[in-house]
Amino acid sequence: MNEINVSGQRDTVLVVDDSPETLSLITDSLEGAGVTVLVALDGRSALEMLEEVTPDIVLMDAVMPGMDGFETCKVLKERYDLPVIFMTGLSETEHIVRGMEVGGVDYITKPVAPDELMARMRVHLANARMATSARAALDASGRHMLAVNQEGTVLWSTPQATRLLAQCQQADRLQLDGETVELADWLARCLTPEGGAPIPVPDSEARVEASLIGELSENEYLLSLSRCLTVPPEQLLRERLGLTQRQSEVLYWVSNGKSNREIAIILDMSPRTVNKHLEQVFLKLGVENRTSAAVIGLNNLD
Repeated sequence: MNEINVSGQRDTVLVVDDSPETLSLITDSLEGAGVTVLVALDGRSALEMLEEVTPDIVLMDAVMPGMDGFETCKVLKERYDLPVIFMTGLSETEHIVRGMEVGGVDYITKPVAPDELMARMRVHLANARMATSARAALDASGRHMLAVNQEGTVLWSTPQATRLLAQCQQADRLQLDGETVELADWLARCLTPEGGAPIPVPDSEARVEASLIGELSENEYLLSLSRCLTVPPEQLLRERLGLTQRQSEVLYWVSNGKSNREIAIILDMSPRTVNKHLEQVFLKLGVENRTSAAVIGLNNLD
């Protein structure tokens, strides 16, 4: 039987089942495919194990003593972003639907056919890796991106979007189109064809606006956040960095990649005067070049 991960790195699978027969069959099949297997006999043991180690995928029985597989999956998905495949003797439609509702990505009825299980695991592991790679790329890009479900729950976000959301959540309730709403309600409205509406940030210096990029997967929607300043950017730089009006104007255009000659034309002053203002900006910011100054300027407009 071929290994699941062709990259050479061993996958780790957590099998949660109280049946010795099933555990023996699944463990033998997975280890034969070069997979590292972790075993938990009930839901609570599985959650405790996840606090110590993070597998690549979870195989979950639905019927177990104490906390059943459905409840375990629900709690697991609230804490971790891991694909969960149910494998159980429950084959009624209502059970399959419930498994999907609590966050399962697939549902296999017992007796489990090892070859079928391997095939499904390959698909879900590949999808999880693609999603992880995409999120890592978005994190590195500095974009304000996040994913939500239809209820408005944030599934994940880039560090930049997380900071903006934290600003929004400083207030328990927020104003949207003259109506007081919860942040989750606002996020849910972003999924409408009209897209998100502007929402004020508590410091009154800016507002956050969301737009729907597209559907990543079932019940997972990618949003782009943007910060719309309600005061001139030069004023923000002046107030936050202790600059004069002219110094803040020069820094703003430096942060936008303009040369001294271009800034002189925009601000109707000589290039020599621009350079004098820029020298004072360097001194006040404690930097030695325009690149470092531009970074500080951009960070204070974020």
